[in-house]
Amino acid sequence: MFSDADAAALYDVLNPWDPERWPGDRFYDGLVAGAHSVLDAGCGTGSMLRRAREGGHAGRLTGIEPNRAALARARRRADIEWVEGTAADAGWKSEFDLVTMVSHAFQCLVTDAELRRSLAAIHAALRDGGRFAFETRHPQARAWEEWRPANATDVTDASGRTLRVWHETESVAGDVVTFSETIAEPDGTVLRVDRTRLRFLGAAALDAFLAEAGFAVEARYGDWERGPVTRTSREIVTLARRA
Repeated sequence: MFSDADAAALYDVLNPWDPERWPGDRFYDGLVAGAHSVLDAGCGTGSMLRRAREGGHAGRLTGIEPNRAALARARRRADIEWVEGTAADAGWKSEFDLVTMVSHAFQCLVTDAELRRSLAAIHAALRDGGRFAFETRHPQARAWEEWRPANATDVTDASGRTLRVWHETESVAGDVVTFSETIAEPDGTVLRVDRTRLRFLGAAALDAFLAEAGFAVEARYGDWERGPVTRTSREIVTLARRA
């Protein structure tokens, strides 16, 4: 009743890339603008890279994404290189100045093995001195406690259809949270349910994985205005350099 293509289109409605409105988007736009060659790992529908090209970025822009429906939307722009796959699948060698994982995509790397393979591939894809930029939700903020049907969002999709979307935490096992996203009619008739697992790592654990992969942490922020990580931070924003 609600296809993968419908879900990908709805994602863009719910999560428009807008650096004027969202400081996180502005943060990444600045990094991308300053890099000649950029790989966005887990690029989704490609909004960040499409925005960069529209803004005049003349260098190499590449996105890699495993979700075919999302990638099909990204491929509407043909002057960017789009690749189907995951960060761990990447076979590039010393080709990029910057690799990004935006919109908390890093948290989809749930197991230690997934993390290690992905970080190794990202490290290999970067030139000497290249940077890897990503963010994760700080576990201390316990964002998953806000994922409940009472916080549903009503939205009008691109076709003019009104929908209701909510998230619901199903389980918390150590640092891994399983939750569902439900898309429904306004009367509650369910059209689609997707389940996702995310890993919530603290800064020390992140740094251990990065160091093992050959990265040095260049900067660490607790918000999108480049403030320090504090006891109330909701984000862990990391800039790591290929050592």
